[in-house]
Amino acid sequence: MRNKYLYFLAGSHLCCDINSGALPALLPFFVSYYGMDYKAVAGLMFAASFLSSIVQPAFGYLADRVSRPWFMAFGVLLSGISLGMTGFMSNYWSIFAAVTCMGIGSAIFHPEAARFVNKVSGDKKGLGMSIFSVGGNGGFGIGPLMAVALVSFWGMQGTAVFTIISLFMGTALFFFMPKLKQAAETFFVQDKFCIEEGNTTSGKNDWHAFSRLTIVIVCRSIVFCAIQSFLPLYCIHILLQSNAVGSSTLTILALIGVATTLIGGVLADRFGYIRVIKYCMIALVFFLCAVLMSKNIIIVYLLLIPMGFAMYASYSSYVVLGQTYLAKNIGFASGVTLGLSFSVGGVVVPSLGWFADNYGLTAVMQLIVIIAILGAMATFFLPKVNKGV
Repeated sequence: MRNKYLYFLAGSHLCCDINSGALPALLPFFVSYYGMDYKAVAGLMFAASFLSSIVQPAFGYLADRVSRPWFMAFGVLLSGISLGMTGFMSNYWSIFAAVTCMGIGSAIFHPEAARFVNKVSGDKKGLGMSIFSVGGNGGFGIGPLMAVALVSFWGMQGTAVFTIISLFMGTALFFFMPKLKQAAETFFVQDKFCIEEGNTTSGKNDWHAFSRLTIVIVCRSIVFCAIQSFLPLYCIHILLQSNAVGSSTLTILALIGVATTLIGGVLADRFGYIRVIKYCMIALVFFLCAVLMSKNIIIVYLLLIPMGFAMYASYSSYVVLGQTYLAKNIGFASGVTLGLSFSVGGVVVPSLGWFADNYGLTAVMQLIVIIAILGAMATFFLPKVNKGV
């Protein structure tokens, strides 16, 4: 029974994040179709993130006060319709506005969805959040593949398919909402003993610990969004590959993330969330350096496998650890951890785009490594809350 609801939420997560996943893969096409420079396309990543970084925690706070399940359906609809519109625009600021709305739609969806996942996951919250995250990672994996295929066959107007997907899932969420809400309330009552036994810190908030976690998430977010934005361009302009080959790096990373997210959730439930986060950040630094030292696209593709594991295996650990630190405000914690995982990086990416325009793609990739090192160092200061965390 629980899996049925988790899988449905994971499917809705896929249909929401498929839009965010498609955006980085569309950036090379914006360059070739409209002649945008690196700073301009990085600005579109900023558009997807700058308001959502504020909106997502706010909607998480609202979800803690009064549950609004319809946020999930509305978020999916707004995200897909907005991205679909970008294929029918040629003005940069119109595209910027549409991408901004896409980011807001994603921000509306995630906190409420993460609250439902927390309620129906029982004492296997790491695994439950991993199942949910697999949907998002699947969206980030399928999104670039779909974007390249649709634009290659139908031109920029092919983005309309993303609108169709959002209409289908948004409608399904609206109809399924009463059963989902009833199930979440039932499972939450059944699992109340988990809170009483201390598995979620007995409903206490540890803001000091959460602030330390936020620093790690910010560093990871910048690295994640920068890789999404600049790795395809690095492969195209430095390794001299085609647009399709460059964009495919995102698909490979995200599809690897589909499997490794589940593995990461199991490892987190067994060995602890902090340990998984720490080792993944250290591994990410190592494999990022290896990618930069390699000038062969085949070797780069092979290195994407362990790098994808390092990027995605810890994803659910960030969310569940944040929910553990702020057990009284699970919605807000979900909004911050899920929101900052992508939005803060998107806000910083335009500055990295300016850096790339002035100093080159190789230099900006080296800067990304430095930020990853800072994030890895910050993981050593994450405090434990209870045994297993």
